[in-house]
Amino acid sequence: MAFYGILPYMTSKNIIFSLRSSILHLRRNHALEHAALHVLAHRFPQKRLAGHSDFQGLRIIGDVNLRDVQEALEDALQRLRAGELGLAVHPHCGTNYVIGGGLAALAGAFAMRGKATDIWGWLDRISLAILLGVLSLMLAQPLGALFQEHITTSPEPHGLEVVSISTSDLGSMGKMHRVITQG
Repeated sequence: MAFYGILPYMTSKNIIFSLRSSILHLRRNHALEHAALHVLAHRFPQKRLAGHSDFQGLRIIGDVNLRDVQEALEDALQRLRAGELGLAVHPHCGTNYVIGGGLAALAGAFAMRGKATDIWGWLDRISLAILLGVLSLMLAQPLGALFQEHITTSPEPHGLEVVSISTSDLGSMGKMHRVITQG
């Protein structure tokens, strides 16, 4: 109800500014998530970890305790502020999988275009689809890193800070640490 009350007073310029700042905050959270995962992976190379970012902050999932997550976030922020911008790119980011899947889908669609008249035509198409799919997956890692670097993360944290961290027990999967950020 409150949103509808302010809607008439919002200009398109205000809406665009608000949307832009929200997206920038999401990109900073994504960079912090990756940097924290890099720090945790270095400290605990034997542990399986995962992360997820959103507009409010991020989640770190794995068998690590709250203190380890707090220290990793502090270290990650400090290192990003010191210019270690490469920490914002992670080799296992979902962006890489989206890029790979998208390229493979386009490659498959390209390979299967037109009309095959016999079994040899179908076999040619299938072999082309496999070849283009493999090339797509080979391109996914470097293109995914470029997308992370320029689109899905913002490695310069500026005023980003951790406001709170809460922890939930996930049983055999370890813990989920919910991190709320601002700035």
